[in-house]
Amino acid sequence: MPPIDPLLAAGVSLSTAATDAVYVLFTAAVAARRRLGAASWSSVWYLLSAFAVISYTTSWIYVVFAAIGSWVGAFVSITWLRSRPAPPP
Repeated sequence: MPPIDPLLAAGVSLSTAATDAVYVLFTAAVAARRRLGAASWSSVWYLLSAFAVISYTTSWIYVVFAAIGSWVGAFVSITWLRSRPAPPP
């Protein structure tokens, strides 16, 4: 097993958590047909994903941390969206 840098592992997890949270918000904006919101979330999504991809491609072990962060980001953002009232049709 390759050595794990705890700081890099935390950075990858946080980065992918943020990336997935932003992806959920992007998808919600697309579903609501909000052009400005969708475009803005899309650009943030790509900026965040760049750090994760660059970081964890140095070693396969960081993919595990990316997956953990991805799960956490999606779960937290969906939980947050569910707590808000639905927009009118």
